[in-house]
Amino acid sequence: MDKRQVIGSWLSGPRAAAEEMGVDFGYRGKRLGLPEDGPGSVAPLGRRLGALFIDWVLCLLIAYGLFARDQQTAGNWALGAFLVLSVLTVGTVGCTPGKRVMGIRVIAENGGRLTFGRVVVRSVLLCLAIPALVWDRDGRGLHDRLARAVQVRI
Repeated sequence: MDKRQVIGSWLSGPRAAAEEMGVDFGYRGKRLGLPEDGPGSVAPLGRRLGALFIDWVLCLLIAYGLFARDQQTAGNWALGAFLVLSVLTVGTVGCTPGKRVMGIRVIAENGGRLTFGRVVVRSVLLCLAIPALVWDRDGRGLHDRLARAVQVRI
């Protein structure tokens, strides 16, 4: 390898360098047995962020309307409302209102429903924010990996 190839592989990242050496990563969700696109495929990041935004705004409105009269305490109450909303809706119907609007559902890795314990673990980790920012190559956050869940299109 000459110097240009070494620098080029560093600039393009480890995935591109591995693919040049013949490693096949496949599409997101392939390791989970999910289709590449369409219903049942891994939900794209844009839809998931949109759903999170809708749910957060809904929880802010609930917190501000019911519990707090100033914006500072409304944010704290909104986090609690978000936790309750996530546990109740994902635990019963498999999606929050924002996920439903964006066409996303949370399922177990095996395709079934999440148990209540897994929903609670997933929701608490999601409220901590950091686990949701660490992704694997299937696009799942650490909160989904630990709960053995996946967000799919409906």
